[in-house]
Amino acid sequence: MQLKEADFISELTRVFGENGLGAMLSKERCEKFFSLTERMLEENEKYNLTAITEPSKIILNHYADCALIASLFPKGARIIDVGCGAGFPTLPLAIVREDLSILAVDSTAKRISYVEESARILGLSGVTTRVMRAEDGAKDENMREKFDFATARAVAELRVLSELCLPFVKVGGKMIAMKGKNAEFELAGAKRAITILGGKDAKIESFELVGGDEVLTRPVVVIKKAAKTPHAYPRAYAQISKKPL
Repeated sequence: MQLKEADFISELTRVFGENGLGAMLSKERCEKFFSLTERMLEENEKYNLTAITEPSKIILNHYADCALIASLFPKGARIIDVGCGAGFPTLPLAIVREDLSILAVDSTAKRISYVEESARILGLSGVTTRVMRAEDGAKDENMREKFDFATARAVAELRVLSELCLPFVKVGGKMIAMKGKNAEFELAGAKRAITILGGKDAKIESFELVGGDEVLTRPVVVIKKAAKTPHAYPRAYAQISKKPL
């Protein structure tokens, strides 16, 4: 598919504008989103990065979706994106918020290589990457409770995800989990796990994403880190997945 830059930027501007995100765009940022899309579609032919390949749907479901949470981070926040996959929310966040420092981690080397190279090509100096399993990284004292925020998008059920993410967050920071239609059910079931791991005051921030005639609800679980995570956590992934807290 041959992308036309003018058509792409027109659609990007329309979608961001409809969702109250228009102020985030500049000529340079539009060009970066275009370049990212070209690269993602090209690399997607080599290995699976995304099931969404129509540019208008990429803009809505990946770029605008990730940009919705940009307002949750204070200036200069240090973020770890756990299970970053194809770079969501890392890359869109880094495009619209150059002030953020984002460490993108994933256990798949090919995906991290893609995110790292994309950030380099786009000049996203705030992005660093690491091939790592979250449960291993959180045991590293150089990373444990060193981040203002941990983010995750479509990674795991909330009980599991909390054990993977909260150990990275410093006391006073927050975990931001981008979830789907089962967010309320997952949160209800994860309250014990969140408390054990040092979390508190978990709530759902509900965003709406407008796409033409369609209005999509985008629930985001926000968990405050109120106390240090006990050293016993996170456990090995086999334990986390088989016996969630």
